[in-house]
Amino acid sequence: MELDKYLIEATQEVFASMIFIDISPEAESDEPVSAFAPNISSLIGLAGDMKGILGIHCPADVAMAITSSMLGMEVEELGEDAKDAIGEIANMVAGGLKVALAANDKKIELAIPTTVIGQSLRTSGLAGASRLMLPFRCDKGRFGLELRYVMT
Repeated sequence: MELDKYLIEATQEVFASMIFIDISPEAESDEPVSAFAPNISSLIGLAGDMKGILGIHCPADVAMAITSSMLGMEVEELGEDAKDAIGEIANMVAGGLKVALAANDKKIELAIPTTVIGQSLRTSGLAGASRLMLPFRCDKGRFGLELRYVMT
């Protein structure tokens, strides 16, 4: 299954249609989440034929630029607006993954995103889960899309 392709397409579609920021995917990476220096991460749980989490990890500058573009107003700090925006991106990308998997006769359910702001953020998931880390670049820097999953 081409999970990386589905995730890249879903992410590019969300950014093209809702955020209006040009992004470009980089090669799949083994980098830890900390390599993206995230100040904000949004995680959404997956259940069904795929179990795990999907996460978006952004440094503050990238998250504020995304939020500003999404809301059409200047955002100068990480707060509730940024948490809502990054959480909604995680939700929309996970929704794109859900549609792609449904076309392959796989059903998944999505939880409500949880978004955290802080320093030195790290994530963990299911023991023995596969991991996909997809870096993206925009004019403000890099952010990471992470999928930790087990297919059943």
